Amino acid sequence: MRAGVTGESQPEGGIPKVQHPRRVLVLGATGYVGARLVPRLLRAGHAVSVAVRSPEKLAEMPWSTDVTIFTVDLDDGDGLVEAMSGVDVVFYLVHSMNSGIVFESRETRSASRVASAAEFAHVNRIIYLGGLHPDSGELSAHMRSRAHVGQIFIEALVDAIVFQAGIIIGAGSASFEMIRHLATELRWIPAPNWVSNRVEPLAIRDVLYYLVSAVEVLGRVNRSFDIGSGDVLTYAEVVKSFSRIAGLKPRHVFNLPIPAPLLSGLWVGLVTPLPLTLTLPLVQSLQEDAVADEHAIDSLIPPPAAGLLTYEQAVELALFRAAETEGAIGTDWEADIDELSEAADSLPIDPHWAGSQLIEDDRAFVFPDLRADQLWTIVASIGWERWWNSQPPASKLRRLQDRIFGSAGPRRGPRFLTGVREGDPIACWTIVEMEPTSRVLLRAEIEHAGDIWLEFTMTDQATGCSFRQRAMFNPSGVRSRIYWAAVTPLRRKIFPHLAQNIAKAARRLT
Repeated sequence: MRAGVTGESQPEGGIPKVQHPRRVLVLGATGYVGARLVPRLLRAGHAVSVAVRSPEKLAEMPWSTDVTIFTVDLDDGDGLVEAMSGVDVVFYLVHSMNSGIVFESRETRSASRVASAAEFAHVNRIIYLGGLHPDSGELSAHMRSRAHVGQIFIEALVDAIVFQAGIIIGAGSASFEMIRHLATELRWIPAPNWVSNRVEPLAIRDVLYYLVSAVEVLGRVNRSFDIGSGDVLTYAEVVKSFSRIAGLKPRHVFNLPIPAPLLSGLWVGLVTPLPLTLTLPLVQSLQEDAVADEHAIDSLIPPPAAGLLTYEQAVELALFRAAETEGAIGTDWEADIDELSEAADSLPIDPHWAGSQLIEDDRAFVFPDLRADQLWTIVASIGWERWWNSQPPASKLRRLQDRIFGSAGPRRGPRFLTGVREGDPIACWTIVEMEPTSRVLLRAEIEHAGDIWLEFTMTDQATGCSFRQRAMFNPSGVRSRIYWAAVTPLRRKIFPHLAQNIAKAARRLT
């Protein structure tokens, strides 16, 4: 029988209609691709199992009760054969980049264990997602390891389909988040030689389409396939296009003669919140072009009915999850917009550096002798700094810093919350949300300092008044990080005493 996808039609959204439900095991279900693949497989009608080292990580996933969960440690193979028992297809979506310099040998051993266990359990197929890389020349450790893992599966007795993709575009993808943070943090971006290398990005929606479709491919395949969007850009163009799509001011990328991957990996790790254990192998992989050299996949799995997403469309989906109602996402796409957005959205299981970085200072107190309305009286006097802060020198220095960085100033607008409404300015803040006697959310008006919010919540309870004080900071650019670093010593000195000072002032009034 000729290899190919069964069935002739595809529903909107890129999920193939299942003709023959399979028993599928996903290795790497807590990773970026795996966590998004599982619900697609369930929706297609397959019986899904997942094998993870730490099952508790799946607690927040809405599909966790719809799958069979196995505890498996790929470092020693414990539980692997049991998880594969009765399985038709195994997805291998595991990488060990965070393991440091030993990740190559670790990935080789894990892949070999999986191939042997699949043969022992009579699995029909292994599906693996690797990376695009040139066929000749010396590869980086990261890409060399991905290519080696794919070759292990192809040489195994079990049939294998190995996909090779470039950078994956979607919220939570390490490659996409690196692009997002570089473009957001820096307007002038000094970059090493690899910014002139070419790459063919692929939307996470289309990656999932190929993975789900591969389950139903008939016949023995046992080969690798390049998959890409057709959009070929340099890495410099990727960053500049992201900035334009995100509505940022134009970003300027200039090439520096720094060929050393180690130095450029350290630099990316310093200017973005991604960990060095991730940026070092990622940047190493940028030393080669990542462009599809062949398109044999088209004869095995036809493209989605709506077509592959362009880089611009994929970025729009990743950035503007709910923007379809505002017209930010084109409505001429044939695929269902909710389906598309779901694939590009963030998940609770994504790492902390995915999306905008939010720094919080969250403190909770209970004041047995006070009521919410008494505390609100003091909170409502935001401009009355002798009640808010018992350390006048620190307060004066903070105001000086605010002015240096462009604060709207303490004299802007009214000095009390009494009689004002949401959206009104008060001191150097703007009232974002307000529920009299119970809650107020303020946003700082300080140019080039990113987004700074201050929230107070007061709730009467049987044991007294519960009081929550929360400061939130979302940095935007290098200058905002400098500002936050500059106010950190004062913030650490003032914030721990702020709620207590408000309570003391409320007691004096009482």
